[in-house]
Amino acid sequence: MWGWFGGGAAAKKDAPKKAILQLRGQLEMLSKREKHLQNQMDEQDNLARKYVNSNKNAAKAALRRKKQFEHTLDQTRGQIMTLESEIYSIEAANINKETLDAMKNASSAMKQIHGGLTIDKVDQTMEELREQHAIGEEIGEAITQSIGNSAFDETELDDELEALQQEELDNKMLGTGAVPADKIQRLPTAPEGVKAGKAPVHAEEEDEEEELRKLQAEMAM
Repeated sequence: MWGWFGGGAAAKKDAPKKAILQLRGQLEMLSKREKHLQNQMDEQDNLARKYVNSNKNAAKAALRRKKQFEHTLDQTRGQIMTLESEIYSIEAANINKETLDAMKNASSAMKQIHGGLTIDKVDQTMEELREQHAIGEEIGEAITQSIGNSAFDETELDDELEALQQEELDNKMLGTGAVPADKIQRLPTAPEGVKAGKAPVHAEEEDEEEELRKLQAEMAM
């Protein structure tokens, strides 16, 4: 009945620990037996040495008992090695089982997480995200344009700016007494071929003739 309420699973889970505890208890008992047999062997060896010259029969009997203890000691040591190997194997197997159980739990958790996910759903979600990002970019650009751009006519603004500049220039001219540039009459340009500071060649000849006539007139007087 206990197994119906999960007791069987708990007992199964604790089985490796229980087996290890039992093996360690047996190993402790065998270790004590090993020590006892070793003491018995040493005692019989001492008796054989004691009677080796005085009582050969007693010495042989001691050696015979020593051999028996030695044989039992070898068996005990073999059992100890076997138990130690079994304990190591159970511990390793238990670690492997617990590791595998942990991996199974991780696999189940991942299956549960990915249970509602498919490649198509992931692609659809990513596409929706890209669309929303694009919409956000368009909204941001629209807001920026609505704030940065005005509804005024650029040509009208340029004309008004030019009028302000002309008004500022006129005020400066009135303040300094200078005549605006558009009021200044331009001087006639010099004829082609005439260099600045020099008269044409035929003009110089006419001047010379004029001076010559003046001299002639003075001499005639």
